[in-house]
Amino acid sequence: MAIILLDTSVIIDHLNGRFGRTEFLRDLLDRRHDLVCCPIVITEIYAGLRVGEEAKTAAFINRLECLPITPEIAQEAGLLRRDWRTKGITLSYTDVTIAAVAIHNRIPLLTGNRKHFPMPELQLFPLPEHAG
Repeated sequence: MAIILLDTSVIIDHLNGRFGRTEFLRDLLDRRHDLVCCPIVITEIYAGLRVGEEAKTAAFINRLECLPITPEIAQEAGLLRRDWRTKGITLSYTDVTIAAVAIHNRIPLLTGNRKHFPMPELQLFPLPEHAG
Protein backbone atom coordinates (compact mmCIF):
# COMPACT_ATOMS: atom_id res chain seq x y z
CA MET A 1 0.00 0.00 0.00
CA ALA A 2 1.42 3.35 -1.06
CA ILE A 3 0.48 6.94 -1.60
CA ILE A 4 0.92 7.73 -5.31
CA LEU A 5 1.03 11.21 -6.83
CA LEU A 6 -0.82 11.31 -10.15
CA ASP A 7 0.66 13.40 -12.94
CA THR A 8 -1.56 15.36 -15.29
CA SER A 9 -0.97 12.93 -18.17
CA VAL A 10 -2.39 9.96 -16.26
CA ILE A 11 -5.47 11.87 -15.12
CA ILE A 12 -6.18 13.17 -18.63
CA ASP A 13 -5.79 9.68 -20.08
CA HIS A 14 -8.20 8.35 -17.44
CA LEU A 15 -10.76 11.09 -18.09
CA ASN A 16 -10.57 10.43 -21.84
CA GLY A 17 -10.66 6.64 -21.46
CA ARG A 18 -7.27 6.11 -23.10
CA PHE A 19 -4.51 3.54 -22.73
CA GLY A 20 -6.31 1.46 -20.09
CA ARG A 21 -5.61 4.12 -17.45
CA THR A 22 -9.06 3.84 -15.83
CA GLU A 23 -8.63 0.11 -15.27
CA PHE A 24 -5.08 0.61 -14.02
CA LEU A 25 -6.16 3.29 -11.52
CA ARG A 26 -9.05 1.10 -10.39
CA ASP A 27 -6.59 -1.76 -9.84
CA LEU A 28 -4.36 0.50 -7.74
CA LEU A 29 -7.34 1.47 -5.59
CA ASP A 30 -8.37 -2.19 -5.28
CA ARG A 31 -4.84 -2.89 -3.99
CA ARG A 32 -5.47 -0.17 -1.37
CA HIS A 33 -3.12 2.46 -2.77
CA ASP A 34 -4.02 6.09 -2.10
CA LEU A 35 -4.08 8.27 -5.21
CA VAL A 36 -3.34 11.97 -4.71
CA CYS A 37 -2.71 15.08 -6.79
CA CYS A 38 -1.38 18.59 -6.22
CA PRO A 39 -2.62 22.08 -7.18
CA ILE A 40 -0.40 22.48 -10.25
CA VAL A 41 -1.83 19.24 -11.70
CA ILE A 42 -5.33 20.65 -11.25
CA THR A 43 -4.22 23.85 -13.00
CA GLU A 44 -2.86 21.87 -15.97
CA ILE A 45 -6.01 19.77 -16.23
CA TYR A 46 -8.37 22.74 -16.18
CA ALA A 47 -6.19 24.65 -18.66
CA GLY A 48 -6.82 21.93 -21.24
CA LEU A 49 -10.46 21.25 -20.39
CA ARG A 50 -12.99 21.28 -23.20
CA VAL A 51 -16.48 22.70 -22.76
CA GLY A 52 -18.74 20.04 -21.26
CA GLU A 53 -15.99 18.20 -19.39
CA GLU A 54 -16.23 20.23 -16.19
CA ALA A 55 -18.58 17.98 -14.18
CA LYS A 56 -16.78 14.71 -14.98
CA THR A 57 -13.41 16.31 -14.26
CA ALA A 58 -14.52 17.89 -10.98
CA ALA A 59 -16.08 14.61 -9.82
CA PHE A 60 -12.75 12.81 -10.27
CA ILE A 61 -10.50 15.56 -8.91
CA ASN A 62 -12.69 16.08 -5.85
CA ARG A 63 -12.18 12.42 -4.85
CA LEU A 64 -8.40 12.87 -4.69
CA GLU A 65 -6.50 14.24 -1.74
CA CYS A 66 -4.62 17.34 -2.85
CA LEU A 67 -1.12 17.72 -1.40
CA PRO A 68 -0.08 21.34 -0.82
CA ILE A 69 2.70 23.23 -2.51
CA THR A 70 4.54 24.78 0.41
CA PRO A 71 7.30 27.41 0.25
CA GLU A 72 9.82 24.60 0.82
CA ILE A 73 8.44 22.65 -2.13
CA ALA A 74 8.46 25.78 -4.30
CA GLN A 75 12.11 26.34 -3.37
CA GLU A 76 12.96 22.71 -4.17
CA ALA A 77 11.20 23.04 -7.54
CA GLY A 78 13.17 26.17 -8.38
CA LEU A 79 16.45 24.49 -7.49
CA LEU A 80 15.56 21.45 -9.60
CA ARG A 81 14.86 23.67 -12.60
CA ARG A 82 18.06 25.64 -12.05
CA ASP A 83 20.21 22.52 -11.64
CA TRP A 84 18.84 20.83 -14.76
CA ARG A 85 19.17 24.04 -16.78
CA THR A 86 22.90 24.12 -15.92
CA LYS A 87 23.07 20.62 -17.48
CA GLY A 88 21.50 21.99 -20.65
CA ILE A 89 18.02 20.62 -19.97
CA THR A 90 15.14 23.05 -19.51
CA LEU A 91 12.26 21.52 -17.58
CA SER A 92 8.88 23.21 -17.25
CA TYR A 93 7.91 24.96 -14.03
CA THR A 94 4.91 22.65 -13.75
CA ASP A 95 6.97 19.47 -14.08
CA VAL A 96 9.63 20.51 -11.56
CA THR A 97 6.88 21.52 -9.14
CA ILE A 98 5.12 18.16 -9.50
CA ALA A 99 8.47 16.40 -9.03
CA ALA A 100 9.25 18.50 -5.96
CA VAL A 101 5.89 17.56 -4.38
CA ALA A 102 6.70 13.87 -4.85
CA ILE A 103 10.30 14.19 -3.66
CA HIS A 104 9.37 16.31 -0.63
CA ASN A 105 6.62 13.89 0.44
CA ARG A 106 8.77 10.84 -0.37
CA ILE A 107 6.09 9.32 -2.58
CA PRO A 108 6.25 7.93 -6.12
CA LEU A 109 4.95 9.80 -9.15
CA LEU A 110 2.74 8.05 -11.70
CA THR A 111 3.25 9.66 -15.11
CA GLY A 112 2.90 8.87 -18.78
CA ASN A 113 5.68 11.37 -19.56
CA ARG A 114 8.74 9.85 -17.92
CA LYS A 115 11.11 11.98 -20.04
CA HIS A 116 9.72 15.11 -18.33
CA PHE A 117 10.96 13.77 -14.99
CA PRO A 118 14.67 12.83 -15.31
CA MET A 119 15.51 13.48 -11.65
CA PRO A 120 17.29 10.44 -10.17
CA GLU A 121 16.00 11.29 -6.69
CA LEU A 122 12.40 11.04 -7.95
CA GLN A 123 10.74 7.65 -7.59
CA LEU A 124 8.50 6.84 -10.57
CA PHE A 125 5.69 4.35 -10.02
CA PRO A 126 5.69 1.73 -12.80
CA LEU A 127 3.09 2.41 -15.45
CA PRO A 128 2.21 -0.43 -17.82
CA GLU A 129 2.68 0.08 -21.55
CA HIS A 130 -0.28 1.58 -23.34
CA ALA A 131 -3.06 -0.96 -23.23
CA GLY A 132 -4.83 0.64 -26.19
